[in-house]
Amino acid sequence: MPPPIPEKPAIANPAQAASLRPTRARYWVIVFAVTLAIIQYVDKVCISQAAPFIQKDLHLREDQMGWVFGAFTLAYAIFEIPAGYLGDRFGPRPVLLRIVIWWSFCTAALGRMWSCGSLIVTQFLFGAGEAGAFPNLTKAFNRWLPPQERPRAQGIMWMSARLGGALTPMLVYLCLQHVTWRTAFLLLGLPGVVWGVLFFRWYRDDPRSHPSVNAAEAALLPVEAAAGEHFKAPWKKLFTSRTVWCLCGQYFACSYSFWFFITWFPTYLLKARGFDLKHSALLAGTPLFVGAAGSLFAGWIAPILSRRLGSTRTVRCGIGAAGAFGAAALLMVATWLTNPYMAVVAIALVAFCNDIQLPGAWTACMDVGGKAVATLSGTMNMMGNVGGFVSPIVCGYIVKQTGNWNLAFYVTAAAYVLGAFCWLGMDPVTPLEQQGKRARA
Repeated sequence: MPPPIPEKPAIANPAQAASLRPTRARYWVIVFAVTLAIIQYVDKVCISQAAPFIQKDLHLREDQMGWVFGAFTLAYAIFEIPAGYLGDRFGPRPVLLRIVIWWSFCTAALGRMWSCGSLIVTQFLFGAGEAGAFPNLTKAFNRWLPPQERPRAQGIMWMSARLGGALTPMLVYLCLQHVTWRTAFLLLGLPGVVWGVLFFRWYRDDPRSHPSVNAAEAALLPVEAAAGEHFKAPWKKLFTSRTVWCLCGQYFACSYSFWFFITWFPTYLLKARGFDLKHSALLAGTPLFVGAAGSLFAGWIAPILSRRLGSTRTVRCGIGAAGAFGAAALLMVATWLTNPYMAVVAIALVAFCNDIQLPGAWTACMDVGGKAVATLSGTMNMMGNVGGFVSPIVCGYIVKQTGNWNLAFYVTAAAYVLGAFCWLGMDPVTPLEQQGKRARA
């Protein structure tokens, strides 16, 4: 367990920094982000794998379960901007501790629910508590990592998040062989508490106050106002910037599709493709495994292409648009395939195309947002979770009314096409204040 960290004064001696070899304490921030991303997605995804058992025990229909899924993302969307703003105002350290303890309690509480209404209320509180996790991790990256290391850090974090989600179906399946779904939720709530204690003891919002950071490493890091200093969010620029609206639009499309993977996909495999419960659990994580590869690939290739082409903007927009168009095309292919295993392959490739967009989107928030990075990230993630709220409800009603899973795929493909045009219409590198000056000029 990392030892308690005493506060110390900032170190900033250029001569000393030049003579030292930089320490690597900043990479522990990536380790904490990776582990939190895994824990978050395990807690988020576990309810979808347990859904058939919950429906059976509580006598819930598909449309009711859709509202249970949607309650989480509705609250998550509503509280994203406030949680991001708090991270910009007070720093990620206290905000992330509150987030993790809250969502861990709600995960455990899901196992005590007795009706559709109680599940919806607890899921809403769960989403409200978890909101702001990734914006505040992005804020931590912004403070602890130099710009050239941020795309790959985002790629590694999102790869880890997807792997956590991918492993969850089998993890829950194994748990349910030995305990009830109620006990499984209680067990899954414990890791977050452990993470919160370790993080709060090690992390500091000002990396220069950390005893493991020497002068040479401090010289690599960006300078930002300390947590607690006056922060004023640029609300007018946030709500009038075309780039912000485009970031929100593309993330709506990404999340709309992604929430199908972590809500209805196990049920789709059971009812539409004829797999049994064991094979459904094995295959349900496939899109997230492949999506993890997409995040890692994009985080690795984007800096290389940016150096060779000399344009970070072209690379980010190009990768994002290609991912969105590719996902739309692959969804259409999946509807034409009769072989269930080939259909799973096509849907897994949809996840790859979906997730190559993520490192560019979150790094764009860091470059465009400046000191308001968590607020901008929260704004983008809010719209993504609006998509996540709408997706399981729309899918549930389409299947209930028509019995046609392909129609749900057509709607998702249309959302991806709109997301591709959003990528082509944004400037994902220029800070908000400079975009405003450029517009006036």
